[in-house]
Amino acid sequence: MEKKVWEPWELKQIPISSSLEQNLALVKRVVEGNADFEMREFALGRGGKRAAIIFLANMVERSQLNRQILENLMFRIPKDQKVDLDFLRDRVITVAEVCEVKDFWEVFSHVTEGCAVLLVDGENRALGLDVRGYERRAIEEPVTESTVRGPRDGFVEDIEENIMLIRRRIRTPNLVMERITVGRLTRSVVVLGYIKGLVNPALVEEVKKRIAQIDMDAVYGFRYVEEMIIDNPYTFFPQAICTERPDRVCGALTEGRVVILVDTSPFALIVPASLPMLLQTPEDYYHISGISTAIRWLRYLAFIFSVVGSPLYVAISNYHPDMIPARLLFSLAAAREGVPVPAALEAFMMEVAFELLREAGIRLPRQIGQAVSIVGALIIGEAAVRAGLVSPLMVIVVAATGIASFTVPSYELGVPMRLLRFPILFLAATLGLFGVVVGLLAILIHLAGLRSFGLPYLSPLAPLKFGELRDVLVRAPFWAMRTRPETSKRNWFRVSPWGRSRRPEEEYRRRS
Repeated sequence: MEKKVWEPWELKQIPISSSLEQNLALVKRVVEGNADFEMREFALGRGGKRAAIIFLANMVERSQLNRQILENLMFRIPKDQKVDLDFLRDRVITVAEVCEVKDFWEVFSHVTEGCAVLLVDGENRALGLDVRGYERRAIEEPVTESTVRGPRDGFVEDIEENIMLIRRRIRTPNLVMERITVGRLTRSVVVLGYIKGLVNPALVEEVKKRIAQIDMDAVYGFRYVEEMIIDNPYTFFPQAICTERPDRVCGALTEGRVVILVDTSPFALIVPASLPMLLQTPEDYYHISGISTAIRWLRYLAFIFSVVGSPLYVAISNYHPDMIPARLLFSLAAAREGVPVPAALEAFMMEVAFELLREAGIRLPRQIGQAVSIVGALIIGEAAVRAGLVSPLMVIVVAATGIASFTVPSYELGVPMRLLRFPILFLAATLGLFGVVVGLLAILIHLAGLRSFGLPYLSPLAPLKFGELRDVLVRAPFWAMRTRPETSKRNWFRVSPWGRSRRPEEEYRRRS
């Protein structure tokens, strides 16, 4: 016989009865077949009322449940004491978080979150007790965003640990962490973080509105939330910054941005986002400004080369050989002698082979993946050159383009750049340099039209904001980055160059 499916709206309409026997009978019908669902019946005190506690065996801390709840309820209630739910909450139960529960939807919501629910005979209410104690992964160094000089702690799957990592760095009561529950089946917890007084209230309300409108069965991670709240879902380019570094999140919070954390996900989302932000790394702020600026410019050049490297080679060698010096042209012609395919098809085959090796290295176990990606590239490249399928110079160009793509700090931005290389390669093969320029202009026009929660995607480059270029074109010294970005509500001084004792508020009043 098929078991009954209990809908949320149906459980919300069933209040808790004053009869413990009826409540337990309903609980047994709802959880029929669940081996990890436990109910413990007992008497309050010596010969007192009957009570029961409901919990999931693998989601609670049993020692806390035994010491702070069951032991107190069974042995610490005075004889002839009038016992009701308020007395138990105020005088007997010693866990930190206790809340009142009035219907069975709340009962099962608390239980599936890892809490325990106390039912007492004669009471038409219940108590939800926070005794969560499931296993957590230890805090480790971020895998996708490694650093040399920065902190080595990264987010984990437990949202409480992630909030702790942020609060350790920002010790102000103005740091707000709001909780929203999304997902009809998963009931996933989404936390919005922002700093009152710095963030624009309109931005907070817009983010909360978009998250509240999410109506889907399951939300397993940050990507589910991101795709439901971004402005343009049909673009390759990320419109929110994904990071597993708490220091990067804290830097965004102090700039007046909003951070989104999703339970069971070791990544955080930062909104609004812009293209210059995606090309920055936390490592830029752990070197002196001159070194960080040089590395940043090298990253910008590598970012551009990762898109147009092989298309430029195809366009120049096919349509504009007069741009190549004579000696290099002769070497190029000699290298291509005997290659049976045109340069465009040659570049396409090498690019596809490079992407296949890269994906294979990611999907395989780490120890095997590194060997496959390196050894495979060497063997395939050498074999292709010896077989006369590709020229040695083409192997060098494709390898240089691939290495340049690794310098893009954001994985979400690196993938679109790799994909856009193929249509630009096609334009280069058909139209030469004109096709490359047309492709780049199309990408630029598309980027100029994107918005991330109202922020232009190319900001502060377009529209141009001179005050914010100190942290885009260069990485200025900290004392020179005096004002917050325009995303912040309080766009005034955050650093005073006139001395450590002068506060930003005093400098603001002095200049006003």
